[in-house]
Amino acid sequence: MPPRLTSLADDARIALDNLADRASGLVNPTIRLGVTGLSRSGKTVFISSLVHNLLHGGRLPLFEPVQSGRVSAVRLEPQPDDAVPRFQYEDHIRALVKDRIWPDSTRAISELRITLDYQSASGWNRLFSPGRLSIDIVDYPGEWLLDLPLLGKDFRTFSEQTIALAETGIRSELSREWLALTRTADIHAGADEMVARDLATGFANYLKACKADERSLSTLPPGRLLLPGDLDGSPALTFAPLALPPEGYSGRGSLWAMMERRYEAYKTVVVKPFFREHFARLDRQIVLVDALQAMNRGPEAVQDLERALTDVLACFRPGTNSLLSSMLGRRIDRVLVAATKADHLHHESHDRLDALTRRLVDRAIARIGMAGAGIDVMALASVRATREASVKRNGHELPVIVGTPMEGETIGGERFDGQRKTAIFPGDLPEDPESLFARIASGETGEPLPDVNVVRFRPPLLEETGGGIKLSVPHIRLDRAMQFLFGDRLA
Repeated sequence: MPPRLTSLADDARIALDNLADRASGLVNPTIRLGVTGLSRSGKTVFISSLVHNLLHGGRLPLFEPVQSGRVSAVRLEPQPDDAVPRFQYEDHIRALVKDRIWPDSTRAISELRITLDYQSASGWNRLFSPGRLSIDIVDYPGEWLLDLPLLGKDFRTFSEQTIALAETGIRSELSREWLALTRTADIHAGADEMVARDLATGFANYLKACKADERSLSTLPPGRLLLPGDLDGSPALTFAPLALPPEGYSGRGSLWAMMERRYEAYKTVVVKPFFREHFARLDRQIVLVDALQAMNRGPEAVQDLERALTDVLACFRPGTNSLLSSMLGRRIDRVLVAATKADHLHHESHDRLDALTRRLVDRAIARIGMAGAGIDVMALASVRATREASVKRNGHELPVIVGTPMEGETIGGERFDGQRKTAIFPGDLPEDPESLFARIASGETGEPLPDVNVVRFRPPLLEETGGGIKLSVPHIRLDRAMQFLFGDRLA
């Protein structure tokens, strides 16, 4: 964890929340599963597909409780937290299955409870276990997770680190206007609301430019400047880093003092409540990343993804919960880092995507000096939008993937209308992940690292059974993710 994130009062409240959760769990065993990810990694799609496959008897050969027939019933139930918006599963699955469009991305926290009735694999456990497990799925933006390290940083540290990063690589171009404005600001002058607003707007525009598809950078705190919600325009979001002198302090009533006070307000009003009320109550966590998009954007995007993963993993304390620790301060005892969109590759490259992502995670773990126990990595596709085929070219069989490109998608100069299918050769990932990181270390920039075609496909058309019931959403390795995240709780 980052250095001391909470006060004694926060710790006491967290302990009380955990005691309440555990008391409730004695009657209804529950696991709280956090689902987050970096921009456009598919959090909403992951949750929708997971729930749909459980409710509709999807093909889950690697999810042992279902494969063995021990799960007898699955149902949605009212969530326990009345103050948290419900994850709108029905709307999202309708968009995927009926309209064949990808649902809107996560912009705020939401929650959904799914309950499984099951028979324990152990005869002894069947005598004492109610054979019921509720999974409370907590969906939240990855930008919020990247805010947690701010709790351990004062305004000077935040300013110095943010400006130093903004001066590197492609960020130096994207931050030029904001940095010019920052360097000309008189930080000792009286606090001026219009100057503060201009600085905050310039800083937010820089973060948005980093996040844009053509850059796909990942390290973008403070996250609420990108997703302001009902705090838009509030003083807690109207701040920015400042170019501070090496020594000295903010004068009373100065622009420096204003920005410092608002930064602290951001931590108090935005970051601490999320940590205390949601993050500190999680049992398991999945972090989704779009590693393919980063690799397609070049070395800087990959380096930034690794930097973001370092910050993300530093927020977790994987380890086994004792009875006392689970009551007073939980540990997230399992963390899964999943590279999404494996369906954009031929199956021969799935293990390669897995290996590349694992290498990213290993490097991030090494940088923060933590053990890898309780952390797993895999490549998956929450919804499989393509199928595999082969075509002959110059007397050779060429593996391809077949799908319906999104409307407006252009491949080889041809623009698609969102209705017509096509076959593309997706390219190959390197067999040895070290070759990719060797290219990054060499300083190559500008060109995609692997020879991979990243195409946006529409969700698949689901066939109907004779009774008019649509089949479950197809996927790649979703069952393996389920087994790691909560299969042991259904043993």
